[in-house]
Amino acid sequence: MSEIEWRIVLNFISVSTFELPSRQLLHGETPSQPYQSCMAGVATKFGWFLGASPRMQLQCRTMFRLASRTAAAPARAAGKTRSFATVSPVTGATRSHKVVVVGGGTGGICASHQLLRSGRFAQDDIAVVDPASHHHYQPGWTLVGGGLKTAEELEKPMKELVDPKFKFYNNGVKSLNPEENSVTLESGEKVSYEHLILAPGIKIDYASIKGLPEALADKSSLVSTIYGRDTVPKVFSTIQSLKQGTAIFTQPVGVVKCAGAPQKIMWMALDHWKRAGLYDASNPSASPINISFATGLPVMFGVPKYAATLERLRKERGVEGLFQHDLVEVNSGNVATFALPEGKGTVTKKFDLMHVVPKMGPHAFVKSSALVDATGFIDVDQATTRSKRFGNVWAIGDATNLPTAKTAAAITAQSPVLVGNLLRVMDGKDGGELTYDGYTSCPLITSYDKVLLAEFKYGGQPKETFGKLVDQSEPNRAFFHLKKDFFPWVYQNYMVKGKWGGPKGWISKP
Repeated sequence: MSEIEWRIVLNFISVSTFELPSRQLLHGETPSQPYQSCMAGVATKFGWFLGASPRMQLQCRTMFRLASRTAAAPARAAGKTRSFATVSPVTGATRSHKVVVVGGGTGGICASHQLLRSGRFAQDDIAVVDPASHHHYQPGWTLVGGGLKTAEELEKPMKELVDPKFKFYNNGVKSLNPEENSVTLESGEKVSYEHLILAPGIKIDYASIKGLPEALADKSSLVSTIYGRDTVPKVFSTIQSLKQGTAIFTQPVGVVKCAGAPQKIMWMALDHWKRAGLYDASNPSASPINISFATGLPVMFGVPKYAATLERLRKERGVEGLFQHDLVEVNSGNVATFALPEGKGTVTKKFDLMHVVPKMGPHAFVKSSALVDATGFIDVDQATTRSKRFGNVWAIGDATNLPTAKTAAAITAQSPVLVGNLLRVMDGKDGGELTYDGYTSCPLITSYDKVLLAEFKYGGQPKETFGKLVDQSEPNRAFFHLKKDFFPWVYQNYMVKGKWGGPKGWISKP
């Protein structure tokens, strides 16, 4: 790794080296500013410093020693910092809470813990509702599909993740009743609230593509998707199995989680086949494997600055672009049917391997509520995240109609805004609201050693963390290490506890 690339990683890890007082380090307190020296251990652990100068290696090792002391402090002072603790789900009678959070995914778990960290909520004041048994770091599923991670290492049981001060309803939602300030669970129990936070995510609709559920279930079929916990383990095995033929990677029309993920897995597969001698980008027609990207969009990516680079890579690497091709059917004969725009009919393509991205949309209990717009997404003020229809309802994440890409990175900016504004309303304050500018990020893996770090806000306008150091529209090795190693680490250890603010680093109490 070059010096400038290493500096990018270190800059993200340590924005302000050694500014945290030793007292805080010894007692394991969370930095109140984007102080990031405790991440130096990540750099050392994964050997990122191998290409750094001796001075920079020394700085990293020094920071690592400080980080080790920070990590050990909670063990020496039990109770100061709560780790993943066991909590029992609630059963029985109807209950009432100050805040009910629907969804224990990225948005819900971050917002609920940030509220708790304000120090203003007693036992059971906050309730979390989610039917899942495990919480998953879904951005890491592209890494699973590429053979770099396992799904198991990217998940934690919900009962260990939810703070013991919460009431945890390990149940699904039957209906939202904002008119009466309550949520009806699938068990039939009603839970009332003073404020409601909605972060239920969106539904993966496998049945939206005819024949897809059957193809995914068929172990002999080379049809797979990274978008489900049950399906993602199959992805890398299909990539390894293909020795020759046509590989098609799809992206649908409409809303998807992380709009860059459909091509991330394609670039990783291409690199795998290239390293295996099965694909030659300089002469793709003569290669044993040929690759197509079939997308419902007219371009490679929705933000022009990054789309230009991705289109260049597509051409340089010999990938066929099937634009405005929306997959509607997969049959057992390995034939894919695509719908063309403006009623132009359909076309069919033969394939040997296909990675499919299903259509996605709001859950039924969201669509049927009085909280949504005409598309079925929760209608919120795009600056404050407050419902446009009910003043005590808030929402973040994939289920909202916020006009930005649906990513975990977006939550790092949305959640502090929601929490800060909710607390202001609870205090009876008017004006001075925190505002969300649409920040989101998509670390686009373009090979097994480089990532194009797309960061932007509303309107597709770039909002880059490292733009003054490097051209973020070009793939970079330093960003690959952030994607593969740093982001999963900081998510599982800090973000789910409400302590990570993305480019802003560690965040203080609300």
